Amino acid sequence: MSEQNAAPNAEQIEVWNGATGAKWVRYQDRLDRMLAPFGEAVIRAASIQPGERVLDVGCGCGATTLDAATRTGPGGRVLGVDISLPMVERARERSAARKLPAAFAVSDASLHDFGDDAFDLLISRFGVMFFDEPAAAFTNLHGALAKNGRLAFVCWRTMPENPWLAVPLRAALPLLPPFESPPPGAPGPFAFADSARVTALLTEAGFRDIEMKPFDAQLVLGTPGGDPVAEALDQSLEIGPLSRLLADQPDDLRRRVAEAVRAELAKHQTADGVTVGGATWIVTAKA
Repeated sequence: MSEQNAAPNAEQIEVWNGATGAKWVRYQDRLDRMLAPFGEAVIRAASIQPGERVLDVGCGCGATTLDAATRTGPGGRVLGVDISLPMVERARERSAARKLPAAFAVSDASLHDFGDDAFDLLISRFGVMFFDEPAAAFTNLHGALAKNGRLAFVCWRTMPENPWLAVPLRAALPLLPPFESPPPGAPGPFAFADSARVTALLTEAGFRDIEMKPFDAQLVLGTPGGDPVAEALDQSLEIGPLSRLLADQPDDLRRRVAEAVRAELAKHQTADGVTVGGATWIVTAKA
């Protein structure tokens, strides 16, 4: 079922079905490798059991959905939901190739009618920070969980705590035209940086026993061998806030930004590649 004509989240639906979604499909292997520590952390927190029914919200290209399906086994049920058709198509390809019991739907999880008590567990790897109306979205998702069902997701903390995005952005900002920053809590990567806000949203939606634990890890933006700085630069310019700021800029400005960002990323090259820190919350709760 697709909710893509619904008014809420219309901007995000357009973004993730356009160039941004296509880029995430193109860079899927690299992004899954980069985000693996955070996906593994939320899967550990979820403590998935054989036979459980699992909903993966904002499943993207399916990494966490497929991981969950290996843990529930054939007796379980795993559904990945995302608004991005190109990413869900990639997830379906990966699931079929691995012959895993995972299903996928292109839909807006904030509005989708999952039915009551349909799942034992809701998980997400960076897929729940983009709702226009997060309290309503989590209320809907709460209704899909069985009594005593569980929630486990990972979300980014603040931009300054996340050098993997802040480092390239700081290098580029002096060269870019002025722009208006989104207000705190606006849909986007850092919408759930404020732990008090997240706790309040989940409480309003009916969740209890809410815990938010910090989890930090290094992200490998450029892998050893070849030119890791060039790989890190390519990803920094193509994925995330900087790519959107550069979208309509002239080639000369883009070239100067690339030079500045490359010089800054080179400072983070180690024997393990170009590694930069990432800071998240691991959020758990019960229905």
